[in-house]
Amino acid sequence: MRKIYILALVTSLSLSINAQQVPTLKQTKSVLILNATAHLGNGKIIENSAIGFKDGKLTLVADATTIKLAKDAYDTTINASGKHLYPGFIAPNSSLGLVEIDAVKSSDDEEEIGDINPNVRSIVAYNAESKMIEMARPNGILMAQITPRGGRISGTSSIVQLDAWNWQSALIKENDGIHVNFPATFKRSGSRYEPGVLETNKDYNKQLEELNTFLMNSKAYLGAESKDRNLILESSKGLFDGSQILYVHADEAKQIIDAIQLAKNNGIQKMVIVGGYEAYKIADLLNNNKIGVLLKRVHDLPEKDDDDVNLPYKMAKLLTDKGVVVGLENTGAHERMNVRNLPFYAGTCAAYGLDKEKALQLITSNTAKLLGIDAQCGSLETGKDATLFISEGDALDMRTNKLTEAFIQGRMISLDTYQTKLNQKYKGRYNQK
Repeated sequence: MRKIYILALVTSLSLSINAQQVPTLKQTKSVLILNATAHLGNGKIIENSAIGFKDGKLTLVADATTIKLAKDAYDTTINASGKHLYPGFIAPNSSLGLVEIDAVKSSDDEEEIGDINPNVRSIVAYNAESKMIEMARPNGILMAQITPRGGRISGTSSIVQLDAWNWQSALIKENDGIHVNFPATFKRSGSRYEPGVLETNKDYNKQLEELNTFLMNSKAYLGAESKDRNLILESSKGLFDGSQILYVHADEAKQIIDAIQLAKNNGIQKMVIVGGYEAYKIADLLNNNKIGVLLKRVHDLPEKDDDDVNLPYKMAKLLTDKGVVVGLENTGAHERMNVRNLPFYAGTCAAYGLDKEKALQLITSNTAKLLGIDAQCGSLETGKDATLFISEGDALDMRTNKLTEAFIQGRMISLDTYQTKLNQKYKGRYNQK
């Protein structure tokens, strides 16, 4: 078995090396993209656009028919007539770069030992050369929130762009928030493959009190001088001074209500719900407290027998209609491979009642706002990062999501993958006489 694991790891690493593209250099020449239908990511569209960027930042976002451009104002001009332009999509709550092969323990670094780990920083384990990263880019996924897993408090996430040499050069925002897996009020016996009956979690109140005690102890430690340094308590400082977001992973309405009360009682300033299957039931409470939701994978079945069969597809609209800021995330089976399907989740939300441009916001400006990076990216606005792509058609439709060019902070990146190389290889093979 050990030999099989080693062979699998060596094979994967060799494939990664063969397919991995060299990160591009910092933008030196300015670029102007003309005549595309620009979807700005903030709900607006420019049918015949002029989008320019220099030194990695957007300098021009305008209607090409209403402005007069100085001759040779930009070094490079791209005619995108008939095509569509989008801000780069953002994958929140992702384990991209933390696991390469699930069956090979040495390539799995997504979870730390122990239950209370706010001091764990996922970013230092991030592998910028993961093959899964380059598989996501051709569908428009150009940024991700790298998030740890496991325990009651999993650790701290960071936000990266997906064309880098290492984690340091990938960073957009370091240590943006701490992730808590909130105790469940019910639990199911059996296994994933043979689930048993749903039972009340008799330890719920005890687990909730343990979490409350930790937050109280952290606040007390931070508010007083201590001779002994406690890194675990100290690492929670950002939750109390507003520099970090508390990401609460919870699906049940009661969990979410209790989490809101817990945050209020402990003076936590910023909170986002991750998962939120029953968030639509308490949408008014979320809106009143200005708490957004990163919805769990919408390409899924309802969790309860009496739920509307289309409920997962409709949740984004139900919450959006109530004024809640909603984004989409992708945890679940094969999550690193399936992260490339993120735009199609948004497309499904549009098919089930959400306005198409609002659906786009689920994976652009809304997600950027929930992650606290909306001043830098998430929409096509002057002054923001030039992280964007050109598609032949509607990027939320898997039939027409066909990228021709993509840019991260103004740098044109490669859209080649190991799969595209195999496609080219065997096309050549069967074209031979």
